[in-house]
Amino acid sequence: MLNSLLKHKIKIIIAFLIIVCFVVIRIFEVQLFYDPFLIYFESDFKNLPIPQVDAFKLFYGLLLRYFLNTILSLMLIYTLFRDREILKFSAVIYGFFLLILFGMFFIILNYFPDGNWLLFYVRRFIIQPIFVLLFIPAFYYQQQNLKK
Repeated sequence: MLNSLLKHKIKIIIAFLIIVCFVVIRIFEVQLFYDPFLIYFESDFKNLPIPQVDAFKLFYGLLLRYFLNTILSLMLIYTLFRDREILKFSAVIYGFFLLILFGMFFIILNYFPDGNWLLFYVRRFIIQPIFVLLFIPAFYYQQQNLKK
């Protein structure tokens, strides 16, 4: 196992640095992005009305955060698998989810004032790198099956 780690030390270092970038985005989220829902969802939001937001600033902040997470996720996927087909497929999936999630987010925000929980979960998929946590095991499993 030690030989395997030493063989892939550059890959491990790059993956670690990408993960550190995810952490930095999370630590400085308040300073980097306009998102009044950060405070709203930390409180007991079940009984609170959805806060007033500047839709343009919110859209830009969420889009920037999604974009940064997507770029880092694609870099991590490419670092781990070194496969352009997987990278292209992942980029297409991220683009698809961008359209779906942002559409859902703003529909819920504007037309469902009691959709607090739904808004919470859709927003969570936008601002957190959840997809990469799903994609990496799936691609690994696929590669292992192709080797058989």
